[in-house]
Amino acid sequence: MEFSEVVLRPVITEQSMLDIDEKKYTFEVDRRANKNLIKQAVEALFEGVEVAKVNTVNVKGKKKRMGRYQGFTRSYKKAVITLTENSNDIELFSSEDDE
Repeated sequence: MEFSEVVLRPVITEQSMLDIDEKKYTFEVDRRANKNLIKQAVEALFEGVEVAKVNTVNVKGKKKRMGRYQGFTRSYKKAVITLTENSNDIELFSSEDDE
């Protein structure tokens, strides 16, 4: 598995945005990836980043229904990445100044 296949997308919620101040970043990752592989992938994909800790959670799909039809949202694996104090920050949103 390549490093670009491990980290799928950032999880953008109110809580995850508040955790960025504490150098904690939340990503949706491949379900087969373990903590060591996630750490290596984050350090390889983002320059100057040192990972201190990785916490993972398997998020189950929620039951949803539309009228009489019901189903589940998809399940996924979520990783909370904690960076070291002297590490660079991860740019989730590009700050482009076109003016």
